[in-house]
Amino acid sequence: MAVLFYCTFVLLTGLCLQLGAQSSAALKAEVAELRALVYRLQARVAELETHSKPTAPPAPPVTPPPEPTSLAGTTINFLIDGYYSYNFNAPIGRANRLRAYDVSSNSFSINQAGLVLENAPDPAKGKRWGARLDLQWGQATQTLQGNPANESRPEIYRNLFQAYGTFIVPLGKGLRVDFGKWASSLGIESNYTQDQMNYSRSYWFDFLPFYHMGARTNYQFSDKFGVNYWVTNGTQQTEAFKGFKDQMGGVVLQPHKNINWTVNYYFGQEHPDTIYYLYTPAPVPDPPTLQGVPFLPIQGAPTGRLHIFDSYVTWHATPALTFALEGDYVIQRLYKNSAPQHADGGAVYVEYQFTNKFALAGRAEYFSDRGALFSGLDQALKETTLTTTYRFADRFMARAEGRYDFSNQPFFYTSALGVLKKSQVTATLGLVWWFGGKQGPW
Repeated sequence: MAVLFYCTFVLLTGLCLQLGAQSSAALKAEVAELRALVYRLQARVAELETHSKPTAPPAPPVTPPPEPTSLAGTTINFLIDGYYSYNFNAPIGRANRLRAYDVSSNSFSINQAGLVLENAPDPAKGKRWGARLDLQWGQATQTLQGNPANESRPEIYRNLFQAYGTFIVPLGKGLRVDFGKWASSLGIESNYTQDQMNYSRSYWFDFLPFYHMGARTNYQFSDKFGVNYWVTNGTQQTEAFKGFKDQMGGVVLQPHKNINWTVNYYFGQEHPDTIYYLYTPAPVPDPPTLQGVPFLPIQGAPTGRLHIFDSYVTWHATPALTFALEGDYVIQRLYKNSAPQHADGGAVYVEYQFTNKFALAGRAEYFSDRGALFSGLDQALKETTLTTTYRFADRFMARAEGRYDFSNQPFFYTSALGVLKKSQVTATLGLVWWFGGKQGPW
């Protein structure tokens, strides 16, 4: 641009010096010629400046951020649940009969020590997947996982109470799908003591399935109505011992903000079609341990079906007063044309929270074991339980409990070998500590 201005100045200066000597017509012609020259010079300078400007490099492609690999959002939770129980029958072997967890009398015991790792899905933040792992040690592990009648190789899964992954399918409001092993929701009571009204568990908790392995789905149509559907190996079968796959359908209702009602129907076939090699009459030394190898087929295996009708409702009558009711009906056949075996009954619960630290709860239960499905004896079982709870801290509580079990048949152990009574009375003190970031029921 400086060259252009200089040339223009020189030309105009020369023009002014010659104004007096030239005629008007000649002057006009020369001015027009000079103006055209200036325009050409301006165009050329502009062209040179354009070509001399540096070209900006192209913008790098935008790549999405990588998936997070940290444990952000994962809660690590611990549980220690111990007790001392005394059975006034003073049974030989110090065993409380028909108890799911508080099985030992006159013994300081660890019911369970648990570790729960959970990374829950959060669709609102774009995270549709999650996972949960529950590890467990103590007496409850044998109750939940130690029965070779249901598990061919229980030692492999003994400490693995729950292990499942979750994905929220972007369908409507979100279809939840879990795959793995999970605690059964048949029956109102569950595994972790701090979430129950009482310390001991009911007959129905002990009888109904503890866990399932398979896939389950849940869809919430609204805050008041949701549906569940499961496909499982069976009741308490991490590894299937038969080809039939059980199914469950259920609904969860909230007709009022203070009422929650669950209705379930479970359909299955719980008779094995193979037998584990170790339990044959003449076991072979050093049997193989791979899945599928140490099993023999059962000729004419029974295929009778299992039906479980289960319903329970909770009513928070006031912020301090809670009522709950459970009803169950179970029917099972050995073969499809066999006479059915029945079990039916239920339980009623009430809890009053006097203060943030102190609560009192009661349970009354009836179990008609007409088919000897639960106890191995055709009898009518009843029990009443009274439990006091005191919370020393937010996640540390003590429970003192008295329980009376009774039947119309002699069934409960005594201090005399072979002598049974129609009742047993126990007194229990339980202590529960739990820690971690998980909020609400475990």
